[in-house]
Amino acid sequence: MAVILEDRPIEKVREEVIDTLIYNYSHGVISSEAFERRLDQAMASQNHQEIFDLAADLEQTKDTEFNSQKERQFNVNYAASDNDETDTIVNILGGSGRSGQWTVPREIRIVTIFGGADIDFTDAIFTTPNVTIKILCLFGGDNIYVPENINVVSKAFCILGGIDNKAPSIASRQAPTLTIEGLVLFGGLDIKIKRTIKEKFVAFANQMKTMFNDKV
Repeated sequence: MAVILEDRPIEKVREEVIDTLIYNYSHGVISSEAFERRLDQAMASQNHQEIFDLAADLEQTKDTEFNSQKERQFNVNYAASDNDETDTIVNILGGSGRSGQWTVPREIRIVTIFGGADIDFTDAIFTTPNVTIKILCLFGGDNIYVPENINVVSKAFCILGGIDNKAPSIASRQAPTLTIEGLVLFGGLDIKIKRTIKEKFVAFANQMKTMFNDKV
């Protein structure tokens, strides 16, 4: 016997509806305006029926390619690697950054003195579920960008400076965990999400639309 809608986990219902919206938008069934309007409503609503009704008039079919592309876009990148256990980044009167598909070691040490570092984990490849970032920031500024589907624990101390943590504290037990330790003195540390989950949904939908059109 089928489980009634109200007894199903609401996040599972939301995920299925958003998948249906993306699939139908990518196949030209609904316009971009309708897709974004319904997407906003699906993400904001806390009512099972309201969410379900947003895709009730659309085809529910998804194919294998859709599922594989979604998994590639939204899951954390893991890979076996012989990457060094510790990576040290030093910025004195200057700046540096890491971004793109770089391999994350078990420990990262960042020393910033009158400079800055931008560390972007959005597309990074994790080789371990627990990563420690040790920071010493003196008269400088460091930015750490994280995806929404990882855990972030901030244990850094701040003296006459600022630490702004806008990252999720708990994403999933299976997700990797970034633990940030250290000292910020007369400086600043920003921990934030580079792309919101809505931006990722829209980007994925547009990617699928382009892929489908190329095959037509």
